[in-house]
Amino acid sequence: MSKRRDRELEACSLAHYEDPAYYTANYADRIDDAAFYVTLARASGGPVLEYGVGNGRIALPIARHGIVVVGVDHSAPMVADLRARLAREPAEVRARVRVVRGDMRRVRLRRRFPLVVATFNTVLHLYTRDDVERFLARVRGHLAPRGRFVVDLSVPVLEYLSRGPSRPYHAPRFRHPTASVVVKNTERFDYDPVRQIMFVSMEFEPMGDPAGKWVTPFAHRQFFPQEWEALLHYNGFEVERVDGDYSGGPLKADSDVMVWHARARRP
Repeated sequence: MSKRRDRELEACSLAHYEDPAYYTANYADRIDDAAFYVTLARASGGPVLEYGVGNGRIALPIARHGIVVVGVDHSAPMVADLRARLAREPAEVRARVRVVRGDMRRVRLRRRFPLVVATFNTVLHLYTRDDVERFLARVRGHLAPRGRFVVDLSVPVLEYLSRGPSRPYHAPRFRHPTASVVVKNTERFDYDPVRQIMFVSMEFEPMGDPAGKWVTPFAHRQFFPQEWEALLHYNGFEVERVDGDYSGGPLKADSDVMVWHARARRP
């Protein structure tokens, strides 16, 4: 991969998280996964390591239920927003959350956890096999004996992968929480089938002000179910089960998420 493309991927992996207010508003209705991870965390007894902690959409509810959470994230704005949110929490909740800014492929915490989770497509920012292997090595290093690794990621949808960048897809207009204006919201998709990376351009145009339009780039690696199972297997994990939703239902042809429950394979 060329250096130019590396820089493009780095930008695409971080840009979506530069605006915590927009991120929070955009995913305010996403609650099923948070409830799922709270249940897992309580069953584990903690502490929990969350990769992709962001600004605490999942970690804060876990901490409010009495479980210690260590959260790792690479986005400085999201980590700063999480710390600001923590400052408004009761002292006992603040004491249960530790935030670490860093690359999930490299961070070493010198601590082991009965539950390690990678939430809401965090692993889709692992664009190469080397990225995946380095990350899973860190997961193994942080798992307590017989600890569980749970990761959720979206199922590739062929309809989306076949979309070309020349065709815009329009979403409902909304008031942007940071810009404080009503914007037209358009997305363009460009799938690279060789690297299995979906590039998305999210375009925001203030109503009546075309010159004020801005674009946020985004990129997600696409992992197919059998591919992800193989990556877990060849990196030292045994899969306990894979679900097709956050209620324990089976992975089916029409599932839009796959939730993998795995443990490090015993020597």
